[in-house]
Amino acid sequence: MDEQLTLAQALANLSDLAPEIWQASVETGLMLAIGLSVAIVVGGPLGILLYLTQPGQLFANRAVNGVVGWFVNLVRSFPFIILMVSLVPLTRLLVGSTIGPIAAAVPLSFAAIPYFARLVEQTLREIPRGVIEAAEAMGASPAQIIWKVLLGEARAGLISSLTILTISFLSYSAVAGVVGGGGIGDLAIRYGYYRFQTEVMVAMVLLLVVIVQIIQFAGNHLAARLDKR
Repeated sequence: MDEQLTLAQALANLSDLAPEIWQASVETGLMLAIGLSVAIVVGGPLGILLYLTQPGQLFANRAVNGVVGWFVNLVRSFPFIILMVSLVPLTRLLVGSTIGPIAAAVPLSFAAIPYFARLVEQTLREIPRGVIEAAEAMGASPAQIIWKVLLGEARAGLISSLTILTISFLSYSAVAGVVGGGGIGDLAIRYGYYRFQTEVMVAMVLLLVVIVQIIQFAGNHLAARLDKR
């Protein structure tokens, strides 16, 4: 009876928090949407540049490749929580605040750019060199090789890379909640940790598990449809 009462009370508590859970989910989605958009727009071209400036590629340039690679490695070497603190002045300058999902999206974006750049570079490396050489032999321009050959051949791998990035940064967004970023992580900490409402912590973990499963399933399905092999 006591266990049933406890379960009923836990469910009632979660029901009362339904609006806040929904708001936290929206905030997490907003952080991810901004971070991933910046990663695609900036990190994608950066990854292509890393690949094309390698020795033996279209625009081989050791100096450019070394500088870009150094920058990517530098940002990736920062633990995310330290990166968030380091970027507080820039975050305040860009969005006027250091609290909330928009502010948290700034360090998320900075972390996502080099992460996705390396994923793009690794994906492009898997394309057989013969495919590019064949396009060059047929007189394809560099722009055509990039858009139609490289990105065309790598699209399934790029979707898989984006899936990995999304799931990784879902956990990063939960960390952002610890320092005032909002979202699911913030809700779990405020109620599950500070107020000792274990059911809220468990519910948020289960919610994250469900979201990860949905993202992974959607990413796998789309990658399989785009795979030309």
